[in-house]
Amino acid sequence: MSNLKERLHADVVSHIKDGNRVALSTVRNVLSEIDTREKAGKAPIHLDDAQITAMLQKEAAHRHETAHIYEEAGKTERAAAEIAEAEVIEAYLPEPLTAAEVESIVDEAIASLKADGVELSLIHMGYVMKPVTEKVAGRFDGKAVSEIVRARLS
Repeated sequence: MSNLKERLHADVVSHIKDGNRVALSTVRNVLSEIDTREKAGKAPIHLDDAQITAMLQKEAAHRHETAHIYEEAGKTERAAAEIAEAEVIEAYLPEPLTAAEVESIVDEAIASLKADGVELSLIHMGYVMKPVTEKVAGRFDGKAVSEIVRARLS
């Protein structure tokens, strides 16, 4: 079992003891989604922390989108509930990177590839993206990372 999944299970108990209903129901829903994804398909799988983090990011984004829809419809109480759930989920996400930190990671990857004797151009974008994506792993927007890499290579 992954560390993140163990942390979620442990937090269920602490939320029960604290009487925090919002956090309890949110964490239970997240664990249910993890179990569903692990059991879906022909053979059961076990999600690692990176996969669970990606799922949590999508769940938090979904809650924010739903809250926005509720706000437009004038249902502020439901929007506040969605935002509260998103905040609970976001507490389990790693600390996001700044653009400067990502640019530094991209520059390191490019320097490493150039040290190996590879002459880089836009054709080699995948070679740069792979190590960068591994280091960034859910802590910065992938599309923005791609744009940074493209700018550095052109």
